[in-house]
Amino acid sequence: MSEANLKPACSQRVYEVTTAALPLSCPMPDMRLWDAHPKVYLPIEKTGHAQCSYCSAEYILTDFTAELMEDDKTDVEYANAGH
Repeated sequence: MSEANLKPACSQRVYEVTTAALPLSCPMPDMRLWDAHPKVYLPIEKTGHAQCSYCSAEYILTDFTAELMEDDKTDVEYANAGH
């Protein structure tokens, strides 16, 4: 993705994401990095909600299901399982 097509990093207070975004990081891959804080991975798969400790942006997993909690997998394991 070219720099011109990227969104400003951490410009929103709330982001709605799906399991397709796992593993979840802030800033996300479609955001510019030059004006962002260091990338951090956020554990959202257990509760469906995460908050970035750098910018306080809140992330809500819109397709959160009890299956995610019951699987007891990390976001990386979940993504690698083909979900």
